[in-house]
Amino acid sequence: MENIVVALDLNAYRPSEQFKLALEAAPTGMLMIDSAGKITLLNGRVEALFGYSREELLGKPIEILIPARFRDRHPGYRAAFSDSPGVRAMGAGRELYGLRKNGTEVPVEIGLTPLRTADGDFVLSSIVDISLRKHSEEQFRLALEAAPTGMLMVDVRGRIALVNAQIEKLFGYTRSEFIGMPVEQLVPERFRGNHAGFRDSFFAAPQTRVMGAGRDLYALRKDGSEVPVEIGLNPLVTSEGAFVLSSIVDITERKRSLEQLRDRSDDLAASLKERDVLLQEIHHRVKNNLQVISSLINMQVRKLGANSAAEVLKECKARIEAIGLIHEKLYQSNDYARVPFSDYVRSLATNVLHTADSSSAIQLKFDMEPIVLPVDKAIPCGLILNELIINAVKHAFPGHSGSIRIGLKHTAADTVELCVQDNGVGIKSSRAEIAGGGSIGLQLVRTLAEQVNGNLTIDGGNGTVVTLTFPVADM
Repeated sequence: MENIVVALDLNAYRPSEQFKLALEAAPTGMLMIDSAGKITLLNGRVEALFGYSREELLGKPIEILIPARFRDRHPGYRAAFSDSPGVRAMGAGRELYGLRKNGTEVPVEIGLTPLRTADGDFVLSSIVDISLRKHSEEQFRLALEAAPTGMLMVDVRGRIALVNAQIEKLFGYTRSEFIGMPVEQLVPERFRGNHAGFRDSFFAAPQTRVMGAGRDLYALRKDGSEVPVEIGLNPLVTSEGAFVLSSIVDITERKRSLEQLRDRSDDLAASLKERDVLLQEIHHRVKNNLQVISSLINMQVRKLGANSAAEVLKECKARIEAIGLIHEKLYQSNDYARVPFSDYVRSLATNVLHTADSSSAIQLKFDMEPIVLPVDKAIPCGLILNELIINAVKHAFPGHSGSIRIGLKHTAADTVELCVQDNGVGIKSSRAEIAGGGSIGLQLVRTLAEQVNGNLTIDGGNGTVVTLTFPVADM
C-alpha cells in the first residue's frame, strides 16, 4: 500500500475548537498519540468504550489500553509504523483486543492515520468495538461446526477461509492446513483446469445453487483417493469481501445404493425377459398341443363319415381351434396377458367360415373398434363368437347367400359390446332357448356369458341379432 502522510498544521486549529469538535462528533472512538506513544487527544466514545475518564488517559502511554499479553510487542509495532507511515488498518490478519479499566477485554478494529504537524508527528486512531460482529461470527462458526455436512468457505481468489470438522474428516487435512489453501487442491487433476473459470463465473453472477448440475462431481482427499460428492453453493458478502460458502456431501453410499439398485433392476429386467420368453414358449406349446388335439379329432371325423357323432366332433374341433387361436395371438404379441381382440375376431370368423360345410355364399362384414381384452375375458368371448358364427352358417341361410356382420365397440369406459348379426331366416323362440334350454351350442353361449358377467340378448325376428355386453375393469 502506498504510504500516505496527512500534513495538518494543528497550530492553525489551536485558537479554535474545530478539530476537537470534529473528533467528538465522530461515530467511532477517536484517539491521538504522539511519537512517544502518549495519548494526547480522545473523544467521548473512547471514554465510553474503555471506562476511563478523559483526564485519566491524557498523557498516559497507549499501552495502558492494550492487554498484557500483547503489550511487550506494541512499541515495536509503533516504531515500524513510524518508519513507514500510511493510512491502514492496524494488525491486518490479527485479532485485536483493547483492555478496559475494569480489566475486561473488548475485540476492536483499529484504523491508523499518520499526522505531521508543526509540533511533531502524531497518529490518529479510529477504534471500533466489534463485540457484536465477533459474536455473530462466533455464532456463524458454531453453526458451521454443528452442521451435519461438510462446510467450506472460499474467497474470490479461491483460497479457503473457513472449514468445519466434517470437512477435516472428509478430506483428511487438519484445519490449519486448510486455511489459505487453494480450493483447487481438493479438485481431481483431470477437472482442475476448468475450475477457476467456473469459480469466476459464479462470482460474476452469484446465486444459491447446486454446483455442476447434471455432472458427476468428485473431490480429492489428502491421501490421493477420490470421493463422489454433491456440492451446494451459497454466496456471502461480508465486510472482508465476497465469499462462497459450499456444503459438501459425501455421496459414496448413495452412489453404491444406486449401483446396487441398478444391478437389481438389470437382474429384474433379465428375469422379466426370461419370464416373457417362458410365457411365449408356453403359449406356443399350448397352441401346438391344441392343434395336435384338433388334428386327432379331424382324423376321427374322417373315420366316422357323415353322421351325428362326426358333427359333434367337428363342433368340438372348432372350439379347440378357437382357443388355440387365442394362444397364437398371445404368442405373436409382446403382451402375454392381453389379447388384441379385434384382430382375433377377424382371424376366427375367417377361419370358421373357411372350414364350414356350407354351399351358400356368405359374406363377412366387420364394424369394430381396436379393443384389447385380458385373457380371462378373451377366451370365453372367443368361444361365444365361434358358436354364434357356426350357428349362423348352419341355420341362417338354407340354400341361399347372406351376410354376417360382427360388431365390437365400447359402450362405456369399462364396458364392451360384442354383436353378431345375420340377415338370414331368424330363430324361432330364441329368448326361451337362451333363457333355459335349446341346443348345446346355445347352452354353452349362455354359460360363457355368465362367466364374463355379461348380459346376452337375442332378436330373432328379421334375421338374428345376438348381443353380448360385458364389463372389463382393466382395459
